[in-house]
Amino acid sequence: MMALKQPEGVLPLLKPAGMTSHDCVAKLRKILKTKKVGHTGTLDPEVTGVLPVCVGRGTKIAQYMTDYPKAYVAEATIGRSTTTEDAHGDTVETEEVPGGFAADQVEKVFDSFRGVIQQVPPMFSAVKVNGKKLYQYAREGVEVERPVREAVIYDLKLLSKEKNFPGPFPCFSFSVKCSKGTYIRTLAVDMGKKLGYPAHMSKLVRVGSGPFELKDCFTFEEIESAAENGTMDELFLPIEKAIGHFESIIADEDMERKIKHGAVLPMAKGVQNNPFAVYNKKGQCLAIYKKHPEKPHLMKPEKILAVE
Repeated sequence: MMALKQPEGVLPLLKPAGMTSHDCVAKLRKILKTKKVGHTGTLDPEVTGVLPVCVGRGTKIAQYMTDYPKAYVAEATIGRSTTTEDAHGDTVETEEVPGGFAADQVEKVFDSFRGVIQQVPPMFSAVKVNGKKLYQYAREGVEVERPVREAVIYDLKLLSKEKNFPGPFPCFSFSVKCSKGTYIRTLAVDMGKKLGYPAHMSKLVRVGSGPFELKDCFTFEEIESAAENGTMDELFLPIEKAIGHFESIIADEDMERKIKHGAVLPMAKGVQNNPFAVYNKKGQCLAIYKKHPEKPHLMKPEKILAVE
């Protein structure tokens, strides 16, 4: 009896609220009946949206997907701060804003956050200090000095169309494209500080992770249905989509044979970036190569992706 073909590639999951990213991976392992499943960027339990999941051979490229820029749609509420910097924490401070804010005031604040910014990560986060995660300190009621981190805001737009956001707790929606590791919760809090009030992030949806968007994603219900109907392959995206941002070269048939055996090869001409992808003439990615650290005239494999 022929063994069933295991699904492989990237499965763009529409993560539901109430599950950790780890919970999502565990559930997918059961549905797909394989242990080779891994996510590519943690989302907080109550946050929904794009969570690219690598399956089978796709797990080989997971490390190259964690640095993707991210895109979000969020809401900030001004006048109340919380322990977690989002709507699910305990109230820390309340200060009503009777007059609310004009959209022009908010736009001016946005201007100050575009580009490279500095953030102090929330106490309820997975950032490590002295080998221990900040949320572990927070649960123990211990406040520790947090490292200032750099983030990049590539794009920031006010989505709310009102000319005024009335009090006592004005709120507004915005879209943001940012670098890996940016805390949107902290961004909302810092916006409030610029406006002179406590604040928190009241809603968040991740709408993009690298090349993957909400329109690409599938719910658990859709995935379970596909598993029952034997149409799972239709949900998977090829690993080539996930590493499409890499500089690439094309291998001839002789080079392809050598790559499949992990050969160190003469350095390809004109390559600027490191690492880079090597494709065959059919458009399949064979491997991720990098410049040899000691012999610049050679290139060595970092990850072999070719299938015999």
